Amino acid sequence: MIPVPGFEGRTVAVFGLGRTGLSAARALIAGGAKVALWDENPKGREAAEAEGLTLVDLEKADWSGFAALMLSPGVPLTHPVPHWTVTRAQANGVEVLGDIELFARAVNAAPAHKRPKIVAITGTNGKSTTTALIGHILRSAGRDARIGGNIGFGVLGLPDMHGGAVYVLELSSYQLDLTSSLKPDAAVLLNISPDHLDRHGGMEGYVTAKKRILLNQGKGDTAVIGVDDAWCQRICTEITAANRRTIRPISAGKAMGRGVYVLSGVLYDATGDRTVEVADLTMARSLPGKHNWQNAAAAYAACLALGLSSDDAANGLMTFPGLAHRMETVARIGRVRFVNDSKATNADAARQALSSYPKVYWIAGGRAKEGGIEALADLFPRIEKAYLIGEAEEAFAATLNGKAQVVRCGQLDAAVAAAFADASAGEEEAIVLLSPATASFDQYADFEARGEAFRAAVETLSQPAAREARA
Repeated sequence: MIPVPGFEGRTVAVFGLGRTGLSAARALIAGGAKVALWDENPKGREAAEAEGLTLVDLEKADWSGFAALMLSPGVPLTHPVPHWTVTRAQANGVEVLGDIELFARAVNAAPAHKRPKIVAITGTNGKSTTTALIGHILRSAGRDARIGGNIGFGVLGLPDMHGGAVYVLELSSYQLDLTSSLKPDAAVLLNISPDHLDRHGGMEGYVTAKKRILLNQGKGDTAVIGVDDAWCQRICTEITAANRRTIRPISAGKAMGRGVYVLSGVLYDATGDRTVEVADLTMARSLPGKHNWQNAAAAYAACLALGLSSDDAANGLMTFPGLAHRMETVARIGRVRFVNDSKATNADAARQALSSYPKVYWIAGGRAKEGGIEALADLFPRIEKAYLIGEAEEAFAATLNGKAQVVRCGQLDAAVAAAFADASAGEEEAIVLLSPATASFDQYADFEARGEAFRAAVETLSQPAAREARA
């Protein structure tokens, strides 16, 4: 773990005892702090008690004695209303921060010879794939890359830092809202489209949170920014005029005089004196589609910023094995391929998957985001049949009415079975696609649990007894 300095002998309140909260508590203790842990969920409290950590009912506690509140990113900071722990902290002059801020302070306090490199990645879509891709490229080139943040391990649970390490961190808007002193050597802002608006008070608040990834960069740092949407174009223009950092624009569909871009699947590097053809991404089996080309351009540009050669970065792109729960083929039964895209938690992310296949048996639904799936109307002709689950079942059925065949399934296992029965009835290759376009929280703890449930349901289908019963 990474011990957190600065709170020696003082007590830090920690609210939210999932992966992030528990790893932060351990790191604070390792740095000499005392902790007061609480979670409204009994499972979180049980997990803390199992480790022998101290529980304190923060509703009854004296907040004047706390040095800070470490808030898990899933807890509302400002909208729709501040969580009661935030209100209590502010009333007592207690600083509110997150685990990424604790990590940043640990890095900033380290001596120069021990300070690692940091790559931070955010965006509405593609950040997990890009984070995993950067980590893979760096490791393939022999670098000591540690991947965490909003993916995999909580950042403070990663191995302690040294001067040769590179921390590759996926950062959500929730995490960035709680971060003020992070200074990435390479900051990647992939794209921005409406998401989590309830947590940020609207689009401007969401954009402001995303921009925080660039907050502390200066001379010697690199900002890699996608310019395929209007919000990021504006940000790229703003920081180009206002800061001495190196700017690396990226695009998945247009040529640029400088930066890194992809045209017709070919990655070009225009960061030097001339434009160089780097790689044919249509040959990278784990990076299909235009959205993955943007991810690849960003990963390539970030790795160049860390000193990798063009050849090493290109080789890493071509050997990337892919990311779980993101357009992941989990099985093939006869002519039917099952694709797990559980990480598609909004319509824009689902668009990327639907656009990649000419015809799909689509499993969708869960806890809908604002706007539902109306923005996907141009892709409805690709839907052979839709199998709807979760809270969004009725709303999605209404949107699809008259535009695609709909089966109301309620539960994921029923949707998988129904989709397979229909897909296997034909004589052509078929795709059963889980790309929910929703959050998972109505039925699952997170998108990963939803994806694993999809995998389990598919595995059940592949068992001989189940196949015989259907026959």
